[in-house]
Amino acid sequence: MAAPVRTVRKLLLGKEIEHMIAAAGKTQTEAGALIEVGQSRIAGLVNGIGAISVGDLVLLANGLGFTDPGYQDALLELRRDNHKRGFWTMGFNRAYSEEIRLMVDLERHADQIRSYQVEIMPGLVQCESYARALHADAPEAGVTLDDQVQARMARQDIYDKADPPGVHYVLSESCLRRIWGDRHVMREQIDYLIKLSDRPNVMIQVLPFDVPPGRRSPVGNRFTLVRVPSPGVAGPLELAYIESQVEIRYLDDKKALAAFDQVWARLSTVALSYAESRKFLRRVAQDFK
Repeated sequence: MAAPVRTVRKLLLGKEIEHMIAAAGKTQTEAGALIEVGQSRIAGLVNGIGAISVGDLVLLANGLGFTDPGYQDALLELRRDNHKRGFWTMGFNRAYSEEIRLMVDLERHADQIRSYQVEIMPGLVQCESYARALHADAPEAGVTLDDQVQARMARQDIYDKADPPGVHYVLSESCLRRIWGDRHVMREQIDYLIKLSDRPNVMIQVLPFDVPPGRRSPVGNRFTLVRVPSPGVAGPLELAYIESQVEIRYLDDKKALAAFDQVWARLSTVALSYAESRKFLRRVAQDFK
């Protein structure tokens, strides 16, 4: 049985449904009764799992007091095509694992991406030779190395959108020094970072080895914070993405997000400034000559 597909549109719609229920002073059970489904079905919709028909969505909104036609149009737009799986099974898109597909979708809809990384360059700033070296010894698992590299590079199309997201990276010096491929590949990668940093919506900061980040800063734990604007009234969708060898997690509870915001503030404050980071990158590029 295929795993439930969580998409940005489903998560945004779930956020709006949760907002309507809270604003109406209802429980999920009471909301479910309006469209003759159980609490678990409503909970699934809130969490971006499952689907709801057009008729039930309108009925739910009316029952909760949200009768404004413009708002209901926004709800229906979020529902439209938010369940399709076919996109991920064609061409190089097959290279995206089930766990990473939501992140790829988030990147395409985000207006802000903040990321702290160690050891490995984040996917959105990898040049092609670096991505190829990184995946060179990975098992194909039904897709070729070319597919894996193309999938990685395709994610960077977001930089060329009409309204690209603001992207801010804090990179541990370990990202710059850890060699993937050879010294030529690393020189090309550092030059690519410098080129990306010329874009007005991309900021890259370096956290050198000799800069103490503070005891409470988990400098070994990489994470990404994503914000997606909503056409509704519930506010933007905000998620923290964390990845390890054994699992990928998406966190959206307020306590976790507040903790990551504090960590981000500490790391981005102690890291080199934008201008200082560019100078640092140029020195590292020279080291790889």
